[in-house]
Amino acid sequence: MSLSLDKNDIIEKISKVSSLTELESLRVNYLGKKGLLTAEMKSLPTLSIEEKKEKGQKLNIIKAFVENELLKKKDSIANLIINELVKKEKIDVTLPSRNYQSGKIHPISQSIYKIIDIFSSMGFSVESGPDIESDFNNFTALNIPSHHPARDMQDTFYIEGSLGEEESVLRTHTSPVQVRAMLESKPPIRIIAPGRTYRSDSDSTHTPMFHQVEGLLIDSNSTMAHLKGCLIDFLKEFFEIHDLQYRFRPSYFPFTEPSAEMDVAFAKKNNVLKIGQGDQWLEILGCGMVNPSVLQNCKIDSNKYQGFAFGMGIERLSMLKYGITDMRGFFDSDFKWLNHYGFNPLDLSSSSGI
Repeated sequence: MSLSLDKNDIIEKISKVSSLTELESLRVNYLGKKGLLTAEMKSLPTLSIEEKKEKGQKLNIIKAFVENELLKKKDSIANLIINELVKKEKIDVTLPSRNYQSGKIHPISQSIYKIIDIFSSMGFSVESGPDIESDFNNFTALNIPSHHPARDMQDTFYIEGSLGEEESVLRTHTSPVQVRAMLESKPPIRIIAPGRTYRSDSDSTHTPMFHQVEGLLIDSNSTMAHLKGCLIDFLKEFFEIHDLQYRFRPSYFPFTEPSAEMDVAFAKKNNVLKIGQGDQWLEILGCGMVNPSVLQNCKIDSNKYQGFAFGMGIERLSMLKYGITDMRGFFDSDFKWLNHYGFNPLDLSSSSGI
Protein backbone atom coordinates (compact mmCIF):
# COMPACT_ATOMS: atom_id res chain seq x y z
CA MET A 1 0.00 0.00 0.00
CA SER A 2 1.40 3.38 -1.09
CA LEU A 3 1.15 5.92 1.73
CA SER A 4 1.75 9.61 1.95
CA LEU A 5 1.31 12.23 4.63
CA ASP A 6 -1.08 14.27 2.53
CA LYS A 7 -4.33 14.82 4.46
CA ASN A 8 -6.54 14.08 1.47
CA ASP A 9 -4.66 10.85 0.86
CA ILE A 10 -4.99 9.91 4.54
CA ILE A 11 -8.74 10.56 4.45
CA GLU A 12 -9.12 8.51 1.27
CA LYS A 13 -7.17 5.56 2.70
CA ILE A 14 -9.19 5.55 5.95
CA SER A 15 -12.52 5.88 4.11
CA LYS A 16 -11.84 2.66 2.18
CA VAL A 17 -11.40 0.65 5.38
CA SER A 18 -14.42 -1.59 6.21
CA SER A 19 -13.31 -3.55 9.30
CA LEU A 20 -11.57 -2.98 12.60
CA THR A 21 -8.80 -5.38 11.51
CA GLU A 22 -8.08 -3.31 8.39
CA LEU A 23 -8.22 -0.13 10.44
CA GLU A 24 -5.67 -1.47 12.92
CA SER A 25 -3.37 -2.45 10.03
CA LEU A 26 -3.61 1.07 8.64
CA ARG A 27 -2.87 2.56 12.05
CA VAL A 28 0.29 0.47 12.31
CA ASN A 29 1.36 1.60 8.82
CA TYR A 30 1.11 5.22 9.89
CA LEU A 31 1.88 5.21 13.62
CA GLY A 32 3.56 1.87 14.37
CA LYS A 33 7.26 1.42 15.21
CA LYS A 34 8.03 1.04 11.50
CA GLY A 35 5.19 3.31 10.35
CA LEU A 36 5.52 6.26 7.96
CA LEU A 37 5.12 8.94 10.62
CA THR A 38 7.51 7.18 12.97
CA ALA A 39 10.14 6.99 10.22
CA GLU A 40 9.75 10.71 9.49
CA MET A 41 10.12 11.48 13.21
CA LYS A 42 13.37 9.49 13.33
CA SER A 43 14.83 11.59 10.53
CA LEU A 44 14.51 14.85 12.49
CA PRO A 45 17.92 14.62 14.24
CA THR A 46 19.65 14.84 10.85
CA LEU A 47 18.10 18.24 10.11
CA SER A 48 19.19 21.71 11.13
CA ILE A 49 17.53 23.36 14.09
CA GLU A 50 15.21 25.48 11.96
CA GLU A 51 14.28 22.58 9.66
CA LYS A 52 13.80 20.30 12.66
CA LYS A 53 11.46 22.83 14.29
CA GLU A 54 9.40 23.39 11.18
CA LYS A 55 9.12 19.74 10.17
CA GLY A 56 8.49 18.61 13.77
CA GLN A 57 5.46 20.93 14.03
CA LYS A 58 4.06 19.66 10.72
CA LEU A 59 4.55 16.00 11.75
CA ASN A 60 2.82 16.56 15.12
CA ILE A 61 -0.15 18.19 13.34
CA ILE A 62 -0.39 15.28 10.89
CA LYS A 63 -0.05 12.73 13.72
CA ALA A 64 -2.93 14.31 15.63
CA PHE A 65 -4.96 14.42 12.41
CA VAL A 66 -4.32 10.73 11.68
CA GLU A 67 -5.20 9.69 15.24
CA ASN A 68 -8.45 11.70 15.12
CA GLU A 69 -9.49 10.28 11.74
CA LEU A 70 -8.69 6.74 12.87
CA LEU A 71 -10.79 7.21 16.03
CA LYS A 72 -13.78 8.54 14.07
CA LYS A 73 -13.55 5.62 11.67
CA LYS A 74 -13.32 3.16 14.57
CA ASP A 75 -16.50 4.58 16.14
CA SER A 76 -18.25 4.43 12.76
CA ILE A 77 -17.32 0.77 12.21
CA ALA A 78 -18.33 -0.13 15.81
CA ASN A 79 -21.76 1.47 15.29
CA LEU A 80 -22.23 -0.48 12.08
CA ILE A 81 -21.39 -3.72 13.89
CA ILE A 82 -23.87 -2.94 16.67
CA ASN A 83 -26.61 -2.10 14.16
CA GLU A 84 -26.04 -5.39 12.37
CA LEU A 85 -26.27 -7.29 15.66
CA VAL A 86 -29.47 -5.46 16.58
CA LYS A 87 -31.00 -6.44 13.24
CA LYS A 88 -30.03 -10.08 13.72
CA GLU A 89 -31.25 -10.23 17.33
CA LYS A 90 -34.42 -8.23 16.78
CA ILE A 91 -37.44 -9.64 18.63
CA ASP A 92 -40.71 -9.76 16.78
CA VAL A 93 -43.07 -8.32 19.38
CA THR A 94 -46.06 -9.22 17.21
CA LEU A 95 -45.53 -12.93 17.93
CA PRO A 96 -47.75 -14.46 20.65
CA SER A 97 -46.05 -14.85 24.02
CA ARG A 98 -45.17 -18.20 25.52
CA ASN A 99 -47.82 -19.73 27.73
CA TYR A 100 -46.18 -20.04 31.15
CA GLN A 101 -47.87 -22.18 33.80
CA SER A 102 -47.89 -20.48 37.19
CA GLY A 103 -48.52 -22.25 40.48
CA LYS A 104 -51.51 -21.48 42.67
CA ILE A 105 -51.90 -21.33 46.45
CA HIS A 106 -54.35 -23.97 47.66
CA PRO A 107 -57.57 -22.64 49.25
CA ILE A 108 -56.73 -24.50 52.47
CA SER A 109 -53.34 -22.79 52.68
CA GLN A 110 -54.91 -19.43 51.89
CA SER A 111 -57.52 -19.94 54.63
CA ILE A 112 -54.79 -20.85 57.13
CA TYR A 113 -52.85 -17.70 56.21
CA LYS A 114 -56.00 -15.62 56.71
CA ILE A 115 -56.83 -17.27 60.04
CA ILE A 116 -53.30 -16.73 61.33
CA ASP A 117 -53.37 -13.07 60.27
CA ILE A 118 -56.64 -12.40 62.09
CA PHE A 119 -55.79 -14.16 65.35
CA SER A 120 -52.25 -12.76 65.33
CA SER A 121 -53.80 -9.29 65.33
CA MET A 122 -55.63 -10.33 68.53
CA GLY A 123 -52.39 -11.37 70.22
CA PHE A 124 -52.54 -15.14 69.61
CA SER A 125 -49.37 -17.03 68.72
CA VAL A 126 -49.22 -20.12 66.48
CA GLU A 127 -48.31 -23.52 67.95
CA SER A 128 -47.93 -26.91 66.28
CA GLY A 129 -47.51 -30.52 67.36
CA PRO A 130 -47.04 -34.06 66.01
CA ASP A 131 -49.72 -35.84 64.00
CA ILE A 132 -49.19 -39.05 66.00
CA GLU A 133 -50.26 -38.43 69.58
CA SER A 134 -50.52 -40.27 72.85
CA ASP A 135 -53.89 -41.41 74.17
CA PHE A 136 -53.39 -39.07 77.13
CA ASN A 137 -52.87 -35.93 75.07
CA ASN A 138 -55.62 -36.77 72.58
CA PHE A 139 -58.27 -38.03 75.00
CA THR A 140 -57.52 -38.40 78.72
CA ALA A 141 -56.17 -34.92 79.41
CA LEU A 142 -59.19 -33.45 77.62
CA ASN A 143 -61.63 -35.16 79.98
CA ILE A 144 -62.82 -37.61 77.32
CA PRO A 145 -63.80 -40.80 79.19
CA SER A 146 -62.84 -44.28 78.08
CA HIS A 147 -66.41 -45.11 76.98
CA HIS A 148 -66.71 -41.99 74.76
CA PRO A 149 -67.62 -42.79 71.09
CA ALA A 150 -64.62 -40.77 69.85
CA ARG A 151 -62.35 -43.49 71.25
CA ASP A 152 -64.03 -46.16 69.14
CA MET A 153 -61.93 -47.68 66.36
CA GLN A 154 -64.69 -46.77 63.88
CA ASP A 155 -63.88 -43.09 64.45
CA THR A 156 -60.18 -43.08 65.40
CA PHE A 157 -57.05 -44.39 63.67
CA TYR A 158 -54.97 -46.31 66.22
CA ILE A 159 -51.27 -46.89 65.60
CA GLU A 160 -49.70 -50.31 66.08
CA GLY A 161 -46.96 -50.18 68.68
CA SER A 162 -46.87 -47.48 71.30
CA LEU A 163 -45.30 -44.28 72.50
CA GLY A 164 -43.54 -45.67 75.54
CA GLU A 165 -46.19 -47.58 77.47
CA GLU A 166 -49.10 -45.55 76.05
CA GLU A 167 -51.35 -46.34 73.12
CA SER A 168 -50.93 -43.89 70.24
CA VAL A 169 -53.37 -42.50 67.68
CA LEU A 170 -53.50 -40.21 64.69
CA ARG A 171 -54.76 -37.10 66.43
CA THR A 172 -58.50 -36.58 65.96
CA HIS A 173 -58.25 -32.83 66.63
CA THR A 174 -55.50 -30.27 67.29
CA SER A 175 -56.46 -30.08 70.98
CA PRO A 176 -53.34 -32.11 71.92
CA VAL A 177 -51.34 -29.03 70.91
CA GLN A 178 -53.26 -27.12 73.57
CA VAL A 179 -52.49 -29.84 76.11
CA ARG A 180 -48.78 -29.64 75.28
CA ALA A 181 -48.87 -25.85 75.60
CA MET A 182 -50.50 -26.03 79.03
CA LEU A 183 -48.06 -28.70 80.24
CA GLU A 184 -45.00 -26.83 78.95
CA SER A 185 -45.97 -23.20 79.62
CA LYS A 186 -47.32 -21.16 82.47
CA PRO A 187 -50.36 -18.88 82.12
CA PRO A 188 -51.17 -16.52 80.57
CA ILE A 189 -51.47 -18.62 77.40
CA ARG A 190 -52.96 -17.38 74.14
CA ILE A 191 -52.46 -19.72 71.17
CA ILE A 192 -54.05 -21.10 68.03
CA ALA A 193 -53.17 -24.52 66.63
CA PRO A 194 -53.89 -25.05 62.91
CA GLY A 195 -53.01 -28.42 61.42
CA ARG A 196 -54.01 -31.81 60.01
CA THR A 197 -56.35 -34.14 61.88
CA TYR A 198 -57.61 -37.66 61.16
CA ARG A 199 -60.91 -39.50 61.58
CA SER A 200 -62.35 -42.62 59.99
CA ASP A 201 -65.00 -40.87 57.86
CA SER A 202 -65.41 -40.11 54.16
CA ASP A 203 -68.21 -38.52 52.08
CA SER A 204 -68.87 -35.24 50.24
CA THR A 205 -68.55 -33.25 53.48
CA HIS A 206 -66.04 -35.46 55.37
CA THR A 207 -62.58 -36.85 54.57
CA PRO A 208 -60.28 -39.15 56.59
CA MET A 209 -57.71 -36.35 56.78
CA PHE A 210 -58.80 -32.75 57.22
CA HIS A 211 -57.63 -29.51 58.80
CA GLN A 212 -58.70 -27.83 62.00
CA VAL A 213 -57.73 -24.72 63.87
CA GLU A 214 -58.24 -24.63 67.60
CA GLY A 215 -57.66 -21.76 69.97
CA LEU A 216 -56.91 -21.54 73.66
CA LEU A 217 -56.72 -18.63 76.07
CA ILE A 218 -55.83 -19.15 79.75
CA ASP A 219 -55.56 -16.29 82.24
CA SER A 220 -57.08 -15.22 85.54
CA ASN A 221 -60.08 -13.19 84.36
CA SER A 222 -61.29 -14.33 80.90
CA THR A 223 -65.04 -14.85 80.52
CA MET A 224 -67.62 -16.18 78.08
CA ALA A 225 -68.12 -12.59 76.93
CA HIS A 226 -64.46 -12.42 75.88
CA LEU A 227 -64.86 -15.71 73.98
CA LYS A 228 -67.93 -14.48 72.13
CA GLY A 229 -66.33 -11.17 71.22
CA CYS A 230 -63.22 -12.93 69.92
CA LEU A 231 -65.16 -15.33 67.68
CA ILE A 232 -67.62 -12.71 66.40
CA ASP A 233 -64.77 -10.44 65.35
CA PHE A 234 -62.94 -13.37 63.75
CA LEU A 235 -65.87 -14.54 61.60
CA LYS A 236 -66.77 -11.03 60.48
CA GLU A 237 -63.18 -10.48 59.38
CA PHE A 238 -62.72 -13.91 57.80
CA PHE A 239 -65.91 -13.80 55.72
CA GLU A 240 -65.62 -10.05 55.20
CA ILE A 241 -69.24 -9.60 56.27
CA HIS A 242 -69.47 -6.90 58.92
CA ASP A 243 -73.26 -7.24 59.41
CA LEU A 244 -72.96 -11.03 59.86
CA GLN A 245 -75.94 -12.70 61.52
CA TYR A 246 -74.90 -15.25 64.15
CA ARG A 247 -76.10 -17.03 67.25
CA PHE A 248 -74.65 -19.11 70.09
CA ARG A 249 -76.44 -22.31 71.16
CA PRO A 250 -75.80 -24.29 74.35
CA SER A 251 -73.98 -27.53 73.61
CA TYR A 252 -71.81 -30.14 75.28
CA PHE A 253 -68.11 -30.94 74.97
CA PRO A 254 -66.25 -32.89 77.65
CA PHE A 255 -63.34 -30.41 77.63
CA THR A 256 -65.39 -27.21 78.08
CA GLU A 257 -68.05 -26.13 80.58
CA PRO A 258 -70.23 -24.29 79.71
CA SER A 259 -70.07 -25.21 76.03
CA ALA A 260 -71.65 -23.68 72.96
CA GLU A 261 -71.88 -23.98 69.21
CA MET A 262 -71.85 -20.91 67.00
CA ASP A 263 -74.12 -20.70 63.97
CA VAL A 264 -74.21 -18.22 61.10
CA ALA A 265 -77.28 -17.33 59.06
CA PHE A 266 -77.51 -18.32 55.42
CA ALA A 267 -79.89 -18.29 52.49
CA LYS A 268 -79.98 -20.66 49.52
CA LYS A 269 -81.08 -19.40 46.12
CA ASN A 270 -80.74 -21.23 42.80
CA ASN A 271 -78.76 -23.91 44.60
CA VAL A 272 -76.17 -21.30 45.70
CA LEU A 273 -75.56 -20.89 49.42
CA LYS A 274 -74.94 -17.36 50.66
CA ILE A 275 -73.89 -16.89 54.26
CA GLY A 276 -74.23 -13.89 56.52
CA GLN A 277 -77.92 -13.18 56.12
CA GLY A 278 -80.99 -15.41 55.82
CA ASP A 279 -83.60 -17.41 57.68
CA GLN A 280 -81.59 -20.65 58.01
CA TRP A 281 -78.69 -21.47 60.33
CA LEU A 282 -75.44 -23.33 59.78
CA GLU A 283 -73.18 -24.58 62.57
CA ILE A 284 -69.69 -23.15 62.08
CA LEU A 285 -67.67 -23.95 65.23
CA GLY A 286 -67.67 -25.25 68.79
CA CYS A 287 -66.42 -23.38 71.84
CA GLY A 288 -66.69 -22.94 75.59
CA MET A 289 -64.93 -22.20 78.85
CA VAL A 290 -62.12 -24.67 79.58
CA ASN A 291 -63.32 -27.42 81.92
CA PRO A 292 -61.54 -27.17 85.31
CA SER A 293 -60.76 -30.90 85.04
CA VAL A 294 -58.71 -30.21 81.89
CA LEU A 295 -56.77 -27.48 83.71
CA GLN A 296 -56.03 -29.85 86.59
CA ASN A 297 -54.94 -32.61 84.17
CA CYS A 298 -52.47 -30.13 82.69
CA LYS A 299 -51.08 -29.04 86.10
CA ILE A 300 -52.80 -25.63 86.10
CA ASP A 301 -54.51 -24.36 89.25
CA SER A 302 -58.21 -24.15 88.30
CA ASN A 303 -58.91 -22.01 91.38
CA LYS A 304 -56.56 -19.32 90.09
CA TYR A 305 -56.87 -19.61 86.31
CA GLN A 306 -59.66 -20.01 83.80
CA GLY A 307 -59.95 -19.65 80.07
CA PHE A 308 -61.77 -20.43 76.88
CA ALA A 309 -61.23 -22.71 73.88
CA PHE A 310 -62.69 -23.04 70.41
CA GLY A 311 -62.28 -25.20 67.35
CA MET A 312 -63.40 -25.16 63.73
CA GLY A 313 -62.84 -27.06 60.50
CA ILE A 314 -60.74 -25.17 57.95
CA GLU A 315 -62.28 -27.08 55.02
CA ARG A 316 -65.76 -25.98 56.08
CA LEU A 317 -64.68 -22.36 56.41
CA SER A 318 -63.03 -22.54 52.98
CA MET A 319 -66.07 -24.16 51.36
CA LEU A 320 -68.33 -21.42 52.67
CA LYS A 321 -65.98 -18.55 51.84
CA TYR A 322 -64.99 -19.67 48.33
CA GLY A 323 -68.18 -21.46 47.22
CA ILE A 324 -66.71 -24.98 47.09
CA THR A 325 -69.43 -27.66 47.14
CA ASP A 326 -67.53 -30.95 47.53
CA MET A 327 -64.92 -31.34 50.26
CA ARG A 328 -63.17 -34.17 48.41
CA GLY A 329 -61.98 -31.70 45.76
CA PHE A 330 -59.46 -30.35 48.28
CA PHE A 331 -57.47 -33.59 48.03
CA ASP A 332 -58.00 -34.78 44.44
CA SER A 333 -54.84 -33.10 43.03
CA ASP A 334 -56.93 -31.85 40.11
CA PHE A 335 -55.02 -29.04 38.38
CA LYS A 336 -58.19 -27.67 36.77
CA TRP A 337 -59.83 -27.47 40.20
CA LEU A 338 -56.78 -25.78 41.72
CA ASN A 339 -56.50 -23.37 38.80
CA HIS A 340 -60.14 -22.38 39.39
CA TYR A 341 -60.13 -22.12 43.20
CA GLY A 342 -56.43 -21.44 43.83
CA PHE A 343 -54.83 -18.07 44.49
CA ASN A 344 -52.06 -16.31 42.60
CA PRO A 345 -49.21 -15.71 45.10
CA LEU A 346 -48.62 -12.24 43.68
CA ASP A 347 -52.23 -11.24 44.37
CA LEU A 348 -52.12 -12.10 48.07
CA SER A 349 -52.07 -9.40 50.71
CA SER A 350 -50.75 -11.85 53.29
CA SER A 351 -47.63 -13.98 53.48
CA SER A 352 -48.20 -15.58 56.87
CA GLY A 353 -47.71 -19.31 57.20
CA ILE A 354 -46.96 -22.21 59.47
